[in-house]
Amino acid sequence: MTIKDTAEEWEVTATATPFEGKKTSVRTDDVVMPGGTVARRDYQVHPGSVAVLALDDLGRVLVIRQYRHPVRHKLWEIPAGLLDIPGENPLHAAQRELYEEAHVKAEDWRVLTDVYTTPGGSDEAVRVFLARDLSEADGRRFEVTEEEADMELRRVPLDELVRGVLAGELQNNCLVVGVLSLVAAQHGDGLDALRPAEAPWPARPFEV
Repeated sequence: MTIKDTAEEWEVTATATPFEGKKTSVRTDDVVMPGGTVARRDYQVHPGSVAVLALDDLGRVLVIRQYRHPVRHKLWEIPAGLLDIPGENPLHAAQRELYEEAHVKAEDWRVLTDVYTTPGGSDEAVRVFLARDLSEADGRRFEVTEEEADMELRRVPLDELVRGVLAGELQNNCLVVGVLSLVAAQHGDGLDALRPAEAPWPARPFEV
């Protein structure tokens, strides 16, 4: 038997949107459960995100440190951002985020992994890219505001990040998933065997 997630949609008898924010909203669905009972489920409706694990020629990962108010922490993260435009090509969004947050461009892009961040409470889907052959981006740096104005940028050896993840010192989900997926790929079929950057993404379909 192949272990594989499968798409499925149970009957919804009623739905409402009690809150709508700037980028996300909260939806309430009455869902028919096995046996016929109906249960209410509240969840965040999210446009989706992309994240970039940028790996340089010295085996270091580009990370940023940013304040995250909901958890009252400054977290070390990999560059990431929302899919602001419905149907937006996730590769283009990832390239934009790497430029805006790190002023870096990459020549080699591959899909590292796809994840649902918190499927019990949100429909957010994230595509994590691997970016290699890094260089400084052309032109002026992107002007940052709000939390990003306090952002710190660093290149950290992969082994140090793995140690921090396993020690519970690094907790950002995209960083954790990206770092451990990278190590798994390196010890498996190799990075060149990863999916191409334009691989289909059923969670957030897009036009190539």
